[in-house]
Amino acid sequence: MPKLAPLACAPLLAALLLAPGPALAALFNTQESERHDQWQSLTLALGEERHYRAMEASSYGDSLFSVNFTPGACERPWLELRVDLGERQPESRVVNRVPADLRVDFDTIHGGEAEFIIERGDSGFYVQLFLEEQSLLLEEMASGETLRLRLMRGENDPWFMVFSLEGAAEAMARARQQCLDDLG
Repeated sequence: MPKLAPLACAPLLAALLLAPGPALAALFNTQESERHDQWQSLTLALGEERHYRAMEASSYGDSLFSVNFTPGACERPWLELRVDLGERQPESRVVNRVPADLRVDFDTIHGGEAEFIIERGDSGFYVQLFLEEQSLLLEEMASGETLRLRLMRGENDPWFMVFSLEGAAEAMARARQQCLDDLG
């Protein structure tokens, strides 16, 4: 897995908001951004295509955690972590698949898989999270204080991250409602 490098300057953080995920590597415009304590909700737009995001980018200068809603699948949001590597990637590929655990406060430990992905021309890597009980995790996030993430990069090589959930409920509710409203 590539080594993590700190974010060199604040303008790059704004660029992190522009891509809805590795499957959609084009640069999206941000619209209707609203702050919710440590979280924010916003619309990602490219032509007629829209995605709605609730995200926490306050805990780390080079990383953001997001809950993403896509019209037609508003009830099945996808979870993603993006970490800036500080250099553009030469190719697009899945780098690794590893076990992942997420936990809100001291509630349920949600086990699943994390897929590490890099995209050609992008300065970061994405971690898409796949969990069996994602809806329960989202419920816990809406009422919790802290989200803990553990990714097992290798045997005896865990990587831990902690994100604030202050404002998560409002940000996720707004992003979900905007997604539902988009369906008209």
